[in-house]
Amino acid sequence: MTRVTVPATSANLGVGFDCLGVALDLRATFSMKEANELVVTGCEERFRGRDNLVWTTYLDTCATLGVSPRPLAIDIQSPIPLSGGLGSSSTCVVAGVVAALDRADKGWDTELALDLATKAEGHPDNVAPAVLGGLTSSFVRGAETFSTRMDVAANVRFVTMAPPYEVRTADARQVLPKEVSLETCVWQVGRAVASVRALETGELSLLAEACDDRLHEPYRKRLIRDYDALREASLAAGAAAFVISGSGSTMLAICDGDEAAQHVADAAQAVGVEGLWVRTMAASFEGAVVEE
Repeated sequence: MTRVTVPATSANLGVGFDCLGVALDLRATFSMKEANELVVTGCEERFRGRDNLVWTTYLDTCATLGVSPRPLAIDIQSPIPLSGGLGSSSTCVVAGVVAALDRADKGWDTELALDLATKAEGHPDNVAPAVLGGLTSSFVRGAETFSTRMDVAANVRFVTMAPPYEVRTADARQVLPKEVSLETCVWQVGRAVASVRALETGELSLLAEACDDRLHEPYRKRLIRDYDALREASLAAGAAAFVISGSGSTMLAICDGDEAAQHVADAAQAVGVEGLWVRTMAASFEGAVVEE
C-alpha cells in the first residue's frame, strides 16, 4: 500500500500568469495498492472508470519510466472542489506519478516527480506547488522543469470562493488574446516580481499595489458570472487582492491575518451566491507527502 497526501494549489496568483503557484492547507489523500483489476473508490461515480486521471497518469508515467503497469486499487479522499481552480486535477496527476515511481522502485524523488508531473499535466504552475509546497515560480526548458520554491509569510490568508459551476480550461484559454503589447509585458513582469516579494514578506500593502493583472483576468472574468460582485465585496471588506484561481471558476481573496480573512469570508457569503463554497486557508509549507 502506498499512501500520498497532496495539497490543493492555486496558480497564476493574478499577475503570475502560468508561472506562479501556491500550495494551500487543504489536502487530498490517495491510497493505492496492486490488485487483480482496476478499482477506484472514494470519488464520484463518473471518475471511477478507466479514464480516471490517477490511473491514466500512472499508465503514461510507467511508459515513460519503461516499466510494465499493474492493475491498482485506488481510493481517493479529496475535499477539494471540482469546479476548477484549486488543483484537483493536479493532485491526481501527482498521485499517479507516485504510483508509477513506486512500481519502478524509484522511491520518492521530488525533482524526478516534478519533471514527470509536468510532462503529464503539460505545464508546471499547479504541479510544482503540489510537489514542493510553498510558493513556486516555474518554467520549462526541454524536458526539464525549473521551479524556485519560497515560503509564504505566516500572516497571509487565502479566502477561497468556489461557485457551483465550472469554467473549462479550454474555454478560459480561448478567450485570451493571441498577442499583447510591450507595455503590457513590462507592466506584468514588474508586478509579478513585486507580488512574489509581498507574499514572501507578508507586505500585503505592496501586494495590493502590484496585483493588477492585464494578461488574463480581464478576459476570464467574463466566464465567471459572480466575479464582479464577489470582488467588490471582498475588497470593500478589507482584502488586499482578489484574483481568479487558476483559470477559474474558483476565486481567491488574499488577506492580512485571520481577522481580516473572516471579515472577507462573511462578506462573500453575504453576496448570496447559491451554493458558494467558502474556506479560509493558509499556505502549505509541505508539498506531496508519501507514506509506504
